[in-house]
Amino acid sequence: MSVVKNGDTVKVNYVGTLDDGTVFDSSEGREPLEFTVGGGQVIKGFDDAVDGMDIGDTVNVHIPSEEAYGPRQDELTFNFPKERFPDGFEFTEGAQIHLQDQDGNPVPVTITGSTEDEVELDANHPMAGKDLNFEITLIDII
Repeated sequence: MSVVKNGDTVKVNYVGTLDDGTVFDSSEGREPLEFTVGGGQVIKGFDDAVDGMDIGDTVNVHIPSEEAYGPRQDELTFNFPKERFPDGFEFTEGAQIHLQDQDGNPVPVTITGSTEDEVELDANHPMAGKDLNFEITLIDII
């Protein structure tokens, strides 16, 4: 019997749901998720849930937003002038786009609304402020 410990690379299948049962992500139909436990490659609550599992084990875990993508931050919602976008740009509510920070790094934002002159953007992670549930099955310890 071999159990997962910090530093192990593992393969898992998973289904992620919100508290209302909505599936937001799943490995179904894809290769299992591979990551190093404790390596910061997945959210903390997911990482913690796998620690101590044995191959073939399945665990159900509820991860509060603080251990997932954090709380929503109102200061990450802002208005941006439409004139700064290319001509003909489609301002579709819910669309994700990338802006650049001062250093030229991409910053993903979601369009949450628009007026005649401005577009409202949200730089929060789409899952920020949401508690998450996962059913995780350990496939392999590599």
